[in-house]
Amino acid sequence: MTEQKSKVLFIFPGQGSQYCGIGSDLYAQFASVRQVYQEAEQTLQQDIAELSFHDPEGVIHFTRYTQLALLTHQRACLAAYRELAGERALRPSLLAGHSLGEYSALVEAGVLTFDAALRLVARRGELMGATGAGKGMLALTLDAASARSLAERHYCGVAGLNLPDQTVVGGAEGDLDALAAEMAERYPKKRAIRLQTQGAFHTYYMIEAAQHYRAALAEAEFSAPRVEVLSNYSGGLHEADPETIRAYLFLQLFHPVNWLGCIQSALDAGVSHIIEFGGGIGGGESPAEKRPNLEGIIKKLVRGRESPPSYQAVINVETLRGAVLGSRL
Repeated sequence: MTEQKSKVLFIFPGQGSQYCGIGSDLYAQFASVRQVYQEAEQTLQQDIAELSFHDPEGVIHFTRYTQLALLTHQRACLAAYRELAGERALRPSLLAGHSLGEYSALVEAGVLTFDAALRLVARRGELMGATGAGKGMLALTLDAASARSLAERHYCGVAGLNLPDQTVVGGAEGDLDALAAEMAERYPKKRAIRLQTQGAFHTYYMIEAAQHYRAALAEAEFSAPRVEVLSNYSGGLHEADPETIRAYLFLQLFHPVNWLGCIQSALDAGVSHIIEFGGGIGGGESPAEKRPNLEGIIKKLVRGRESPPSYQAVINVETLRGAVLGSRL
């Protein structure tokens, strides 16, 4: 491809899209993927391939390991896409990631090196897991204002804005139980869905983790972005100033993920094509049986638009081949 006229958004999912076997199919077929996993192992002195493909100790769903597996898989999916597509590979005009995925977006933008992101995420996951005991999260099929009012009555906090009618809240397990019970009475047609997390991420419960994490952020080298990146904290574009990006990653830990704002900002910017990299959800055990984590949210957000952006994903070999075929814009 010699010229790209379309505006392309690359997105990266967060926790909840990990599973045992993640990345194994791509690793078997692509040299660039094997290089990504080797780099992760050298940086962390930890076999991320063994963790991701076999998980012999059963720890991939612990946040300190989840985040490393996902960051590596997201970079691996991008590497495989570029290896297979060659000159046809689309280049991003804009980048965004959901929670942990924001780090992959910043790596792709040149703000962080992959090595620096791995070290940050290792510390981030360690701290988030350490403060998560006895806490959890619920996805409520409520608008943000209704969810916030209900959450605050039970000492919980809003953790994520995914859709106009889907808001994530976090808190202590007993408080979440009470919140869910009251919601069933007040909104009998709405749902409160328990999420498999180790803590009340992106709420006030993460303030202590953020205070410790600030030192790791201060030690990491940040550069100005080469491609514009959307911020979970603001819902708009990150500023070009590396110090502001650093501060926003600190704030991201204990403020809601404004994914709704991020995607709305991307749509307002005229994005015409979206590709999701990494992760996988759904039944079945093999990578081929998984589906993209953010696809449902994206398709709901663009539904009804006069010219909705196209959507593709690269999460396994099957979706990779489809994304490469769709790269002829």
